[in-house]
Amino acid sequence: MLKRIHFIGILSIMAISVALGQPTEKIIKVGVAADHANWNYSIGEKVSFTISVTKNGSPVPNATVRYEVGPEKQEPTQKKSVIAPNGVIKVEGGTLTKAGFLRCIAIAEVDGKEYRNLATAGFAPGSIQPTVENPADFDAFWKAAKEDLAKVPMDAKMTLMPERCTEKTNVYHVNLQNYRLGSRLYGILCVPKKEGKYPALLQVPGAGVRAYGGDIATADKGVITFQIGIHGVPVDMIPTVYTDLGSSALSGYWNYNMDDKDRFYYKRVYLGCIRANDFLTSLPQYDGSNLAVVGGSQGGALSIITAALDPRIKSLGALYPALSDVTGYLFDRAGGWPHYFDKTNRSWNEKKDKLSTLSYYDVVNFARRVKVPGYYSWGYNDETCPPTSMYAAYNVISGPKELYLALDTGHWTYPEQGEKMNAWLLSRLKP
Repeated sequence: MLKRIHFIGILSIMAISVALGQPTEKIIKVGVAADHANWNYSIGEKVSFTISVTKNGSPVPNATVRYEVGPEKQEPTQKKSVIAPNGVIKVEGGTLTKAGFLRCIAIAEVDGKEYRNLATAGFAPGSIQPTVENPADFDAFWKAAKEDLAKVPMDAKMTLMPERCTEKTNVYHVNLQNYRLGSRLYGILCVPKKEGKYPALLQVPGAGVRAYGGDIATADKGVITFQIGIHGVPVDMIPTVYTDLGSSALSGYWNYNMDDKDRFYYKRVYLGCIRANDFLTSLPQYDGSNLAVVGGSQGGALSIITAALDPRIKSLGALYPALSDVTGYLFDRAGGWPHYFDKTNRSWNEKKDKLSTLSYYDVVNFARRVKVPGYYSWGYNDETCPPTSMYAAYNVISGPKELYLALDTGHWTYPEQGEKMNAWLLSRLKP
């Protein structure tokens, strides 16, 4: 099913979260490209897009193409339907008068079926600044939360999973006490069998509810890996359990208690990442110094957040981080997933208490506090985590940072992105 995506080792945790967004190969292809090779433009500079429709690699003559152009996630500034005589049309997209992204979406109709693609031009993306408020007591709030967490006994329970163990690695289902008595955190721990001390990698999950298999491949290379869930349920149950939870009790969990910053769902999630590090650093096999975190989408957000909150983290990897500058929509531009303030959700979320709560949980305000080296990767065509929102966070990071762009990707990755992330993290962990 996934023809261009191959997750092994470190990035296996992200496979499920991006699979739904991975485009499948089709006989008919719609290509959309900006006229600059790097898809970047100066403010005020005009962009043109080329739309092509091909079948088996050859142009489709007289294809009907509908296209729209406008700032990403906003109402289009132009919409047209045209015939492409030779299978190719050129669209003058205009420009932007401030830093941001201009998107061209094309839909071609061939033999009664529609095919869609898009391209997104960046206008001075390195100049994009956040819209979200930075609370004066942000640090005090999270300092107090971490102090409360430290008072809760970890009560770690490890259950060996013999059927998953390999010649080199032991695999355990782990059960920890999280941010308050009775609240639990579950994950899959993989520990090299050979006696010695090892670096550790925390793997944080994308959005959703699911089981986890553990990152055995990376553990086989000499890295302790801990792949966690965030919902306080075991991560080794049959798939239907997670389907049922995702459709009922945990449906829309990212909205729960948004009107109260002390009860908001993500408080237990963010603190759970710190509790996972408490556990990793307590293991006798841990080398005492090399700890990293990695994730994609919601996991990309959690990676940045964990690195900001926990000084034990020495490196972070983040693909297309969610929960970034979610208030963008209130300033007539794209905001991050889960799009709390887009036209569908704004009417019931634009409340003072909810706005206040989200400012304590937005990735931007954690990114401001990241000091450790990080490796980041995303594409301009991401419609789930808009690049405007991700740059709003990335641009305020003062720590060493490296961004690898795969321009035409949406909410999915090419193998090269995974390979580069793997190599960077392993070079930092030095197993």
